[in-house]
Amino acid sequence: MPAPDKTTLKRWRQDIRFNAMLREHTLTYTTTWGIFSPESIDAGTQLLLDYMEVPADADCLDIGCGYGPIGMTLAKLAPQGQTLMVDKDFMAVEYANKNCALNGINNAKAMLSNGLQHVPEGMKFDIIVSNLPAKASKEQHYLFLYDSLARLKPGGRFYVVTINGLREFMARTMKEVFGDYDKLKQGKVYTVAVSEKR
Repeated sequence: MPAPDKTTLKRWRQDIRFNAMLREHTLTYTTTWGIFSPESIDAGTQLLLDYMEVPADADCLDIGCGYGPIGMTLAKLAPQGQTLMVDKDFMAVEYANKNCALNGINNAKAMLSNGLQHVPEGMKFDIIVSNLPAKASKEQHYLFLYDSLARLKPGGRFYVVTINGLREFMARTMKEVFGDYDKLKQGKVYTVAVSEKR
């Protein structure tokens, strides 16, 4: 493949823009190269959202939000609640906030945080969600789980989608941390699971 010319490079530097429907809400997304799945909604995100129960007044947290498809959909499904999106990538946070403004979503915002490390103390959530990256370390997974347990309200739920290769590890660790685990859907590539804070 030959090196790209100046016209191609210029095009690659421009924002990527597309529409997608998730849970019956069609939203417009702007993204850029360097953010996960910049040209379309990834299959794991779609599967996760299809199997979540979201009360209209839920306060939600999206860990590792990227440009915002999960968090923005949560905000649409829970218009009476507030949704916080976090990511450790400043470009992801910038685009997630840009996409909320673009779509007139006023009950969601994104902020920089390494997992839940920078989420303001005292904030509690009804639903915490993550499309966990396959390359995250075992230590990072445990921190996500224990920090999520601490931030959930009683009866709150932690939803996760992972590649199938992590399915057994997630089942074991979610049982260890929450004392509760339910596999909601196992597809060809991804598994969606939930734990409840009892």
